[in-house]
Amino acid sequence: MAVGVVLAILAWLLPVSLKSVSRGLLRSAGAGTPSVAAFGRDLVDSEKIGPAVLVLDVAKGIGDPRAPALERAVSDVSSRQPSLLAWGGWDPALDPLFNLRQKTPHAASTPVVTFLIPDHARETARTYLSNSGSIGVQAVLKTHDVASTGRFVPAARPGGQPLEALILLTGLLYQGERLSPPLQREVRALAETAVQRNELGDLEGFYLDLLSLGRRLDWTQLSELLRRTDSVRTVGEYAHLSRVAPDQLPYIYTAALLSDSADRVATYLIRFGKAGSEDLKTALSEGQGAVNLLLQRAVPVNRSPGPAMGAAAALVLEHPRLMLTAKYAGYFLGLFFLLRGLDLWIVEPAGRRSESGAQQHARAGILAVVMSALLIVATEPFLLKAAPTSEYRLRITIPMLAATSTQAEKTSQTSKPVTMETSTLVSIGIFAALQVAMYMACLRKIREIESQDASPSLKLRLMENEENLFDSGLYVGMMGTAAALVLQVVGVIEPNLLAAYSSNLFGIICVALVKIRHVRGFKRRLILEGQRQTPAPVAL
Repeated sequence: MAVGVVLAILAWLLPVSLKSVSRGLLRSAGAGTPSVAAFGRDLVDSEKIGPAVLVLDVAKGIGDPRAPALERAVSDVSSRQPSLLAWGGWDPALDPLFNLRQKTPHAASTPVVTFLIPDHARETARTYLSNSGSIGVQAVLKTHDVASTGRFVPAARPGGQPLEALILLTGLLYQGERLSPPLQREVRALAETAVQRNELGDLEGFYLDLLSLGRRLDWTQLSELLRRTDSVRTVGEYAHLSRVAPDQLPYIYTAALLSDSADRVATYLIRFGKAGSEDLKTALSEGQGAVNLLLQRAVPVNRSPGPAMGAAAALVLEHPRLMLTAKYAGYFLGLFFLLRGLDLWIVEPAGRRSESGAQQHARAGILAVVMSALLIVATEPFLLKAAPTSEYRLRITIPMLAATSTQAEKTSQTSKPVTMETSTLVSIGIFAALQVAMYMACLRKIREIESQDASPSLKLRLMENEENLFDSGLYVGMMGTAAALVLQVVGVIEPNLLAAYSSNLFGIICVALVKIRHVRGFKRRLILEGQRQTPAPVAL
């Protein structure tokens, strides 16, 4: 029994789960890796002020202890180069066009689309790009003459200035190699297709998404994001996220830069919604390694309370499948030894065995498998729970151009992440402990009757007299269910039917084990012994 308890506890302490990741494992993965504030300081040292400002907002939001130092560094760079704040930093590709160091009316980070709206700015960019030797840039510029559009006014017609500004912005990003190679190839293919068909087609969706991002990010912020974006689809997902969750944009942006993959961040948030946003914040508070682990596993964070064996975290990070197998094996072996210990202590009388050792081991093994499955379900809150509908899922909409110029209204407060409440776990634990106590009481009574110096027929009558005791697990189970429902109605514990009906389930299991495994076999043995002691009839 002692070995079983130790094994079960050690298995429970292993910070590994099947469909979630624990906070302890995130903490271990983030140890020794750059924090959000440290990453922001690297951006400041690279003179990327715009991205550093967004990272600073996140560092303050998660309570990073190095946030004040980052704020001082950002303030120092901003005071030394105030003209670069509007662009988010200096860029050698843009400086010949716009003279970034000259004073502008904008004293803070400014959306990049703002600079391309004036006629002279577009004329300057058009002249510069027309001399480009890049085939991709030239393909993008040729979309200016495409006459068939869906949501934009064609760039060559009156009122086509917004589309022209986006075409020039795309050309500048392409020319300055601010797009990732996969994104460059995809944009070039879309542009060539649009020119060939004289219809913008899918490229218009990219321009619309670029408009959403260009109205929220300055030049350097947009460039750093697109350098880590591998597809037009991801650009659309980020534009969608910036509209439906504008207050989460700094966190989403920082996670993309910190993990060096905007695609994985967008996929994670589209899948898990607001709960995923909270999990991403948790990972950001632990450091770069925690963010990479969360996005790599693509599972929610298990916030259920409980200690974790920190020494095993390194093994879990290196061999997750092996350690998960070890955890479940620990549950099984721990329960097996515990059940065998109970059999030896309570069920078997001294010096006597009612059934073979192989049968006893087989029964204990089957029971250990069942109880291990229940224990796994209890400690894995996301194993049987269906994933809630994500609030960030993409929806097919056809917005007007005028609607894209205004930011979406702020969404409501982020929802609470879906986890199993502490009160639910406590309730289940109490009900399980009550049924274990009833199970042991029944086994003690059976052993007490078996050890008495009485005839088999008298022992059989004594066993029949204890039928109410053997059925008491059901009574306790129903009482527990009723008590849990009452406590949920009055608000003492969180409403959860699992907490209530688990009492009934444990009661049924307890009674089934007692009556099928123990009472039935003991009565059968008493009946056979009574028949052997009955004298045979005398023949006349």
